[in-house]
Amino acid sequence: MVTRHMRRSLGADADHKSVRSATQNAFASYSRYWIESFRLPSRTSLQLTEGIDVPDYRFVEEALDRGKGVILALPHLGGWEWAGFWMATVNKLPITVVVEPIRPDRLFRWFASFREKLGMKVVPLSASAGAEIAAALKRNEIVCLLCDRHISGGGSEINFMGETTTLPAGPALLALRTGATILPTAVYFEPQGKHLGMVRPPIDTARVGTVKEDVQRITQLLAAELEVLIRRDPEQWHLFQPNWPSDLSEQK
Repeated sequence: MVTRHMRRSLGADADHKSVRSATQNAFASYSRYWIESFRLPSRTSLQLTEGIDVPDYRFVEEALDRGKGVILALPHLGGWEWAGFWMATVNKLPITVVVEPIRPDRLFRWFASFREKLGMKVVPLSASAGAEIAAALKRNEIVCLLCDRHISGGGSEINFMGETTTLPAGPALLALRTGATILPTAVYFEPQGKHLGMVRPPIDTARVGTVKEDVQRITQLLAAELEVLIRRDPEQWHLFQPNWPSDLSEQK
């Protein structure tokens, strides 16, 4: 499955050797993600600050100045936990993260507790999650949403990496309802334990049609931005599950 995703992100011209190497490196990158995450609580504020560079952080500040909340729309890529911890502890910004429940429940509670120790409020993906997220945005807080994989119902059918699939409609719907700014974002691993945070310009969330039409249009715009972020370094893309209809058909 990872090979399929690497082939999509590298493009049709990528040869077998390049795809195979990218696949192996994706697992190595994912290992770094977990090792680094578990070490984060021991990092000092100075270490966190020196370990990350966010050249376009002004987009976050400008969005907060609008007073309607910020949606950081991320792919499953790189070391975003570092950036979350940095923003929550050094910048003192309230951050809410929406996470997929996992089994057993005891393990999920452990992960939720771990992220809360990093200064983040954890909201399990459920029927009530939307209300909690909307409330955080109305308080002009930051909400982090992983947007490159459709997990539950309510998705929008779009073109993603040259193939039709569905992606979460939540970011678009929340932005339309609350006026929050959507910022496509990714945090890349860099050499020597460093990180690069990329914040793209805000997605155009102006109302131009019906709610359904606007949600589909905004989600398609977001998908294009996610492609840019992922293709900058596909080997750091930690998406190991089926994500397109053809992935599921291949498994049958």
